[in-house]
Amino acid sequence: MDSSSAPRAPQVADVVCERIERLIVDGVLKTGQILPSERRLTEKLGVSRTALREGLKILRARGIIDTEQGKGSFVAQLSGPTAASPLMHLFGSQPRTLYDLFEVRSLLEGESARLAALRGTDADFVLITRSYEALIAAHGQPLEASGHARLDHAFHLAICEASHNPVLVQTLRSLTDLLLNTVFASVNNLYHREPQKRQIDRQHARLYNAVTGRLPEQARKAAIAHIQSISDNLKEIENEEQRLVRSTLRLEGWT
Repeated sequence: MDSSSAPRAPQVADVVCERIERLIVDGVLKTGQILPSERRLTEKLGVSRTALREGLKILRARGIIDTEQGKGSFVAQLSGPTAASPLMHLFGSQPRTLYDLFEVRSLLEGESARLAALRGTDADFVLITRSYEALIAAHGQPLEASGHARLDHAFHLAICEASHNPVLVQTLRSLTDLLLNTVFASVNNLYHREPQKRQIDRQHARLYNAVTGRLPEQARKAAIAHIQSISDNLKEIENEEQRLVRSTLRLEGWT
């Protein structure tokens, strides 16, 4: 056996792993997405079918991809245990954590908007524009609040993905269910109030224009102002309801 050629296959397989893992980290291949065919992958990666299969075998062992007979290989659910943890359940079940989540959104989305304006490519801006236009188009549609919330969240997530910071994107993705609570609260409580709805629309427009206009500091400020405004509006609604309860109790002679 020629010792000089012995390590060749493992080295090529490692390259296959690194390239596919990079595509996953960069969000090109997403959780649950079916990998391209073997023929297409060998062409794209410039490797033999044997090396590709060896690389996929390593990725399966690492839990990065799953394979099902007759369906092919797909990106595994990488953050499932964290998202389903008891701690995440507690966060989601306590109404008071809503405002804590708004603080987290302000920190993460302010920076992701700034980075998106700095680093976003034309292709990123096409995706942001599609999500923004889908959000605007839904305004006249008879969608339930949850449907509007998902479109709203998708717009913010598209901006985050344009930051080209995979850790930031994964952090937001891992919090999707919790953050959807904040978006749902906004849609459910503010969208039917015309002044607040117009305000949200203006804020989304400012954020969209600042990011796609490559204005990083304006984008950061627009994202933070938008989230802070929603939080403030929801607090004011809570206060209104509490005042209404107190005055009703007084009227009925309970105090």
